[in-house]
Amino acid sequence: MKDRHHYDLLVVGGGVNGTGIARDAAGRGLKVLLVEANDLASATSSISTKIIHGGLRYLEQFEFRLVAEALKEREILLKNAPHIMWPLEFILPHTKELRPAWMIRLGLFLYDHLSKRKILAGSRSVSMNEGVYDAPLKDYIKKGFSYADGWVDDARLVALNAVSAKEKGATILTYTKCASIKQDMDGACWRAQIKASVGGAVEQEISCDAVVNAAGPWVDGFLEHVDGIQKAKYHIRLVKGSHMIVPRLYDGEHCYILQNTDNRITFAIPYEQQYTLIGTTDVAYDGDPAAVQISAEEIDYLCDATNRYFKKQISKEDMIASYSGVRPLLDDGEGNASKVTRDYKLAMQDIALPFLTVYGGKITTYRKLAEAAVDLLAERMQKEAKGWTQKEPLPGGDIKVSFKEFVAQKRAQYPWLPDAVLVRYAHSYGTRMDMIIENASSLEELGENFGEGVYVSEIDYLIHNEFARTLEDIIWRRSKLILHISQTTQDRIARYLGKTV
Repeated sequence: MKDRHHYDLLVVGGGVNGTGIARDAAGRGLKVLLVEANDLASATSSISTKIIHGGLRYLEQFEFRLVAEALKEREILLKNAPHIMWPLEFILPHTKELRPAWMIRLGLFLYDHLSKRKILAGSRSVSMNEGVYDAPLKDYIKKGFSYADGWVDDARLVALNAVSAKEKGATILTYTKCASIKQDMDGACWRAQIKASVGGAVEQEISCDAVVNAAGPWVDGFLEHVDGIQKAKYHIRLVKGSHMIVPRLYDGEHCYILQNTDNRITFAIPYEQQYTLIGTTDVAYDGDPAAVQISAEEIDYLCDATNRYFKKQISKEDMIASYSGVRPLLDDGEGNASKVTRDYKLAMQDIALPFLTVYGGKITTYRKLAEAAVDLLAERMQKEAKGWTQKEPLPGGDIKVSFKEFVAQKRAQYPWLPDAVLVRYAHSYGTRMDMIIENASSLEELGENFGEGVYVSEIDYLIHNEFARTLEDIIWRRSKLILHISQTTQDRIARYLGKTV
């Protein structure tokens, strides 16, 4: 029996796949509830290398369909979210003892032509005497290659999908756990017990016509709490990835992709103005996904990979910060963790009530995965609405001019706003920075200054519009302010949240 707490679709998991599915489904007219046990993007979706890419190295594994799909999605995402995504040039220094030059040229040729490009430049060979490229590298490196991919603020990508889903009518409940699911006695719907994980033990029962299990690293474990389903045909494999943040290693806005002697690659990427992001590792993992941390061995691995190429040597003492997480990859039986497929599988249970489980995937193809998932659900639920997310910008992404011109327009509109704050607002919120500033005509009108360019109007915006509740939500996932503000400023924000949330 259905009741007033009935939804067409329950999505379990607030990562990029879950929020992407919720957004797509809500935009097709479904009544959607998404529940996430912690904050949005609190696991895998905020620990990526933050690259929108086709996966150049996946060509070696002959995953041509995955690469072609990712390359096409790369252009779509860059167009629809130009505030949190932008083109990034990658420089691949060549060393003859690793992959031969002919293999790299062939791979880059395929990379250029597997999908049409409108935003990003094609690949080319570069001589390591072009000033900015060779300056930080050791002298033995004489040549290299250049190609383009995209950069993304991964955690904000998730938040913006959730914002869009809500604006399309979805209900988004963070810090809310789905404890169990079972079929109703008459088989008419699913019944789920959901429980707030903070702020008191508030528990309620909801019903729904269909369920999506997008729990990421917990996707297998969640199935144990679902009654009335068949044994899973697929499983995930957890692969740990760690990154370290060090003081800026070089000038320029290009990234280096470094070949390692184990045939893996490491990226060195300009990060948050004064830092370089180095990653990632690929390590098989069987522990608690919530307790993952970078190991001493991983730190040594990343330092060694970087020191092989750069004149400026680094060690663990240079590490400003790090982050680690696990990728829930589709288990394809591959023995080498770095070669496990990054493709995805959508598994629909062969039972009367629709129950879909998402295995694997990568951030670049999340939109296509979500579209395919909702297509499957719509067919089972006899809904005729078609996918729509390819052409609609994410919140704040409706910028009609180049991003540089957009920033110039905002400087003219808000001449009193410090440039560092203005640029940060533009990149984080795009056109929705106006919702933070509203009718303010001075810094004082932005409300309390917590310090270092953080004003109460921004904090209130994140609480009321982007589901932020804790200090970590705000200064790590909705922003990277933690790398830029003092402990005093953090404490002031925390005290405000204690009185407000």
